[in-house]
Amino acid sequence: MLNQREIIETLDMIDNQHLDIRTITMGISLLDCSDPDPAAAARKIYEKITSRADRLVEVGNDIEREFGIPIVNKRIAVTPMAIVAGASETEDYVPFALAMDRAAKAVGVDFIGGYSALVQKGFTSGDRKLITSIPEALASTDLVCSSVNVGSTRAGINMDAVAWMGRIIRETAERTKGRDGLGCAKLVVFMNAVEDNPFMAGAFHGTGEAECVINVGVSGPGVVHHTLKSVKDQPFDVVAETIKDTAFKITRMGQLIAREASQRLGVSFGIVDLSLAPTPAVGDSVARILEEMGLERCGTHGTTAALALLNDAVKKGGVMASSHVGGLSGAFIPVSEDEGMISAALNGSLTIDKLEAMTCVCSVGLDMIAVPGDTPAETISAIIADEAAIGMINQKTTAVRVIPAPGKKVGDMIEMGGLLGSAPVMPVHPESSYTFIARGGRIPAPLNSLKN
Repeated sequence: MLNQREIIETLDMIDNQHLDIRTITMGISLLDCSDPDPAAAARKIYEKITSRADRLVEVGNDIEREFGIPIVNKRIAVTPMAIVAGASETEDYVPFALAMDRAAKAVGVDFIGGYSALVQKGFTSGDRKLITSIPEALASTDLVCSSVNVGSTRAGINMDAVAWMGRIIRETAERTKGRDGLGCAKLVVFMNAVEDNPFMAGAFHGTGEAECVINVGVSGPGVVHHTLKSVKDQPFDVVAETIKDTAFKITRMGQLIAREASQRLGVSFGIVDLSLAPTPAVGDSVARILEEMGLERCGTHGTTAALALLNDAVKKGGVMASSHVGGLSGAFIPVSEDEGMISAALNGSLTIDKLEAMTCVCSVGLDMIAVPGDTPAETISAIIADEAAIGMINQKTTAVRVIPAPGKKVGDMIEMGGLLGSAPVMPVHPESSYTFIARGGRIPAPLNSLKN
């Protein structure tokens, strides 16, 4: 039960510290929509989504109004489309993406995820068709998000998929070059993908999930930043305890909203994702939290240690506030979506190499990074391989969402708009990775994968 002091404190977090619920995401199983007739399958997909999610936005708006807590996005995640469409007798999967897009627009959500394939050990026919279709699907839709899981700690890394995704990302950028390669902002390459992630662009509804669930993603970098000002120059023990206390309060709010939404919609409560998700707004930055710990600029020496402390403290504090914690849960470091990261990248203190080091201890991986438009596909694939290796060895989810900005060079800016923000084009290493990527095959699972 909240007391008066806690109510006032929470209101201040909302009014002055950018506290919000980043997303209510409804996960919907589409396994019963498979059909040999692709037109029938597309129709079933549209009807299932619109019938299940018809009140999602309405309920979200009602909760937002009644509780006074901003809910930034209402989203949908569906069963990986490569699985759903696998029974259809067609070579063209784009109509399935179009059905998803029409359904998302009909119910009024902000994004729909699940145009996805899971290929950590190899490709099915459906996987190949879906991956081939990604560039056109993302260029032809507005709200559809796509993801491909190329490896896992138990399976190793599918390097054929890694090589292919480098080419797919380049092609997607080219198909959306009139919008600074916007299609790539809706495409994530995963390692150890989770089945209950409420955040885009990587959300999909896993096959182990219930028929329909509500997952909530909280936010609050601004709250943590503000709170740390009260412990300036205190030891790291105090810093960690302060973050834990703050994460508990933020997550408790997320738990409240998740339960309320699931009850009103009559669907299962899935998880609360504890991740600190920044925005381009000043005062809502993960980078500024790290700088508040004493770094002159995010990216300088000490940044990885500061991020490790933050990520761990957020999890320790948040896990006590929710009965079901899942998703990714930690701290996101998307360059274009974080005002402090953008500033550090422009300054030159934050590089892709440093970001890669930071992904060893953060929530996901290399996120929303713009690179020159002429970056070779093999270089992009090598970036994916490096990030996948970090996830594989450390038994964590990692990901790459990189945007080879058509016609742009280092120092130029790209504009994504809204929560996607803007980003400076960052340099990549000029040395070739072509021969490395051309080997193909699979990097075997590490010894620490043998848990049985």
